[in-house]
Amino acid sequence: MWVKGMGKGKVILSRRLQMLADMVTPGSRVADVGCDHGFLSIYLVQAGVACRVLAMDVREGPLQAAREHIRVYGLEAYIETRLSDGLGACKAGEVDSMVCAGMGGRLMERILRQHMEQVRGMREVILQPQSELEEFRCFLRRAGFVTGREDMVAEGGKYYPAMRVSWGGEEKTEGGVQENRRLLDRFGEGLLRDRHPVLGQYLEQHRVALLELQEKLSREKTLRAGMRLEEIREEQQAVEQALLYYV
Repeated sequence: MWVKGMGKGKVILSRRLQMLADMVTPGSRVADVGCDHGFLSIYLVQAGVACRVLAMDVREGPLQAAREHIRVYGLEAYIETRLSDGLGACKAGEVDSMVCAGMGGRLMERILRQHMEQVRGMREVILQPQSELEEFRCFLRRAGFVTGREDMVAEGGKYYPAMRVSWGGEEKTEGGVQENRRLLDRFGEGLLRDRHPVLGQYLEQHRVALLELQEKLSREKTLRAGMRLEEIREEQQAVEQALLYYV
């Protein structure tokens, strides 16, 4: 469920999309990468957050749906749709803010790498990777991006973390292993520092699920089960360390 109140009234976003909208700096020119049906783009203009939006998607089907929704809400003068793989159809300097959500971390990393010069020139980049979170946060840090804000919501039985980053000015080469660095990349430094309640909820549920899985695997006597059990124990240890932030 993306929105409520279809028609010419005000769009009401889902929790996941509202979290992203709340991270956009008012007055921005926004590139909505992977815009899907265009509801986030519509909300940003309706709410006066964005003065202009480029709603872009790599698929023609969702983009056509976005065009129709934009027409219904009468916002064609403020939102332009473009068929685009990442930022491929966005010219340098056209936007100062980008929102990218609803895709895996590896795909999101590819988009950023392919358009790094454009991204580095933006005021902010708002990201919501749905997988490979540890690897993606590590990529951002090493590429020189600074995370200014992190948030997380629960919706439909799933958990969605998001982050607002900006380029800090230089790529970073790490020498040696920094204590707790992997833990912070896995769960989010800002979320842990702020003891974010939704992350805490996720950690508690994940801890219980891991314990149940350990019990099940310990009864199996196969090599595969044994290898999986070691992975689960490593994940369990990381969750317990993260939960120490909430003590």
